[in-house]
Amino acid sequence: MAKEKEKKKKKKGEPKVVLERTYNVPLRRGFISCPHYRRAKKAVAVLRKFLKRHMKANSLEDIKIGKYANLEIWKNGIKNPPHHIKVNVKKNDEGMVFAELVGAPEERIEIKEELKEEIKKPEVKGEEKKEEKKEKLEEIKEEAKEKKKSTKELQKEVREALERKKMERRPEETEEKKEKDKVLTKKI
Repeated sequence: MAKEKEKKKKKKGEPKVVLERTYNVPLRRGFISCPHYRRAKKAVAVLRKFLKRHMKANSLEDIKIGKYANLEIWKNGIKNPPHHIKVNVKKNDEGMVFAELVGAPEERIEIKEELKEEIKKPEVKGEEKKEEKKEKLEEIKEEAKEKKKSTKELQKEVREALERKKMERRPEETEEKKEKDKVLTKKI
């Protein structure tokens, strides 16, 4: 038995979930007695205290409130938190307690396969590596230049199109304005 426990402790990874429950936590009694400008903060403290009592956590520091549960408490602002909040609570073998809103999506970090391959590949030292980097930089610079050129060309086309539309709308006024501009420039 003792050997099995030692093996479990040596294995690194995610701690096992020992206890999992769903609670509808009443927050109103806790925050009703404090000023309006502290109510949401007090609601978070009441939630922690409730979870400590019901999940038998060692301290308030061992309790982690999830992103969506926190957003639910704060959604109406600091002065008007919800009266109840329904949370899924998990306690792991290390004594940490995690609370998350019921129905909240599980967030998983997914690394792209390409990045995984790059991480696994050992770095090649020497001139080959430097040459590859230079080639990649040159390609990126060329692409950037092409994009800049294309954006400048697009901007010119848009300006010309706008000028054409103005000319179509009011051809007489634009001609008069051009004549006035010419006269003003000659005087200057």
